Amino acid sequence: MGKATATGKILGGSFILEDIDSSRIVTPEDFTEEHRMIAQTTEDFVEAEIVPHDEVIEKLNYELTVEKLRKAGETGLLGADVPEAYGGLGLDKISSTLISERMTKASSFALSAGAHVGIGTLPIVYFGTEEQKRKYLPQLATGEKLAAYCLTEPSSGSDAQGAKTTATPTEDGRFYVLNGTKQFITNAGFADVFIVYTKVNGTDFSTFIVERTMPGVSVGPEEKKMGIKGSSTRPLILEDVRVPAENLLWEVGKGHLIAFNILNIGRFKLAAGCLGASKNAIELSSKYANQRAQFGRPISSFPLIGKKLAEMNVRTYALESMVYRTAGLFDEGLAEVDPAADNVGLQAAKAIAEYQLECSINKVFGSETLDFVADEGVQIHGGYGYIQDYKIERIYRDSRINRIFEGTNEINRLLIPGALIKRAMKGELPLLEKAMSLQSELLELIPGQTFEGVLEQETHLTGMAKKIFLMVGAGAVQKYQLKLEREQEILARLADMMIAVFAMESALLRTRKLIGKGGGEKASHAIDMTAVFVHEEFERVESWAKEALSAMEEGDLLRTQLSVLKKLTRRTPIDTVALKRKIAAKVIEAEKYVV
Repeated sequence: MGKATATGKILGGSFILEDIDSSRIVTPEDFTEEHRMIAQTTEDFVEAEIVPHDEVIEKLNYELTVEKLRKAGETGLLGADVPEAYGGLGLDKISSTLISERMTKASSFALSAGAHVGIGTLPIVYFGTEEQKRKYLPQLATGEKLAAYCLTEPSSGSDAQGAKTTATPTEDGRFYVLNGTKQFITNAGFADVFIVYTKVNGTDFSTFIVERTMPGVSVGPEEKKMGIKGSSTRPLILEDVRVPAENLLWEVGKGHLIAFNILNIGRFKLAAGCLGASKNAIELSSKYANQRAQFGRPISSFPLIGKKLAEMNVRTYALESMVYRTAGLFDEGLAEVDPAADNVGLQAAKAIAEYQLECSINKVFGSETLDFVADEGVQIHGGYGYIQDYKIERIYRDSRINRIFEGTNEINRLLIPGALIKRAMKGELPLLEKAMSLQSELLELIPGQTFEGVLEQETHLTGMAKKIFLMVGAGAVQKYQLKLEREQEILARLADMMIAVFAMESALLRTRKLIGKGGGEKASHAIDMTAVFVHEEFERVESWAKEALSAMEEGDLLRTQLSVLKKLTRRTPIDTVALKRKIAAKVIEAEKYVV
């Protein structure tokens, strides 16, 4: 596997083909003093302004939610992604990611804030005209006006372009008349500004800025939800709404580009939120495990409870490593954007779209990690975990929506390999060349290897996982060609392998960076977590590869493929039981997520 050059932009999706040096990634250990201050400001805001009113907000109190959103705006927490020229702070993506992560302790309020600053405001930041930006962004940055994103309809969810909401231009061209219903709109109960996706003349998918005060705009009743009960979720109803032509975002027919670019950011920010909630669940669960006594001792002293806390911490470490690695990619890509250019927003959106594949990976891994952590958290709490007096019960219910939000995990699993293949077809990534060179390499006998250095075997296994993906992926492309998109089970397994590789490599690179800064002794906990994660994830990669190969081939050809896979999966197992006991001891002692 070739090494990526030490200079030059890291291309989206290239991680599956190339290895990079740990110096090229951003980790939480690289945060500046300013980053730490922003994180602390967010935590202080949540503790002072939200936690004392948590129960009231959870009962869907619009007035209090709006009041606290405006307070967040005054504190600067709603303007991180808005340029300074329009009243925002214009911070880097590391900063806005920290805000998203640390806000999640605020439960439903975090969703209200996240929908406003992310998918609600960013369409105007990236695609608005100068006039639109000057009109809307200053008030959105302070929370004086609040935003909502309106894409889903009663009959179109994953198939967003199947929308039936229409926009018909008036004869004089001064207005568009909008008709239709949008479903499951976060913040609909109190939003002032709606980003609405429609079809102009019933055909051209387009985007409009719609104001609540426009005649014909109304909202339906609140949905009775399983979780996130303190957030407003209502239908938006548009009946002959005359929207000024100057409220068209970008151009007629470009709505899909706006929607997909904004969803990329939404997916990434969702992963950051899942990270924060996972940390919260670990803290609640470890504290409870120390307090709850059974058979004359705290349940944290029982190995099976410790195993749960260790696995929760390990997966959260991998997620944290992925999230800030990706935020660093965004900042590196955005550094090339010319802030003085007329199309600065479009340039910025394109820079973020470069990492659409990584956004989907973060979203899937983040939402499934939080579901795992929340589920284990409830189990540690036992019967009390099922009782609403304990916050872990709410985290469990609230977490479930994340696998549906921002494109279901099934849709994202199809997007991940699809995006990689498209990039390869455009000549942006040398996927086919790598696959061809691997085929000749696989014909040679791969000798057994011994590993002595710290994380040497884990580095080898991560490289082997990339080769396994290429072997299975190349076989799928050759066999099915243009019909591959119909083989959704195989595409999903290819996506699982890519997600695993990105997670394994992110944890590995971060730990290597930690070793470089403080030596193996200081990084011993991270080394243990990385070893456990890489070995267990590699087992999954091997299992997924067998499943995909068995679906693609049979007889002698399948046996040949499986024998090649066996060469690639040779490894010496490690004692994960002992390592997890060590990891658990750290978590139990600290009573929180530990690096």
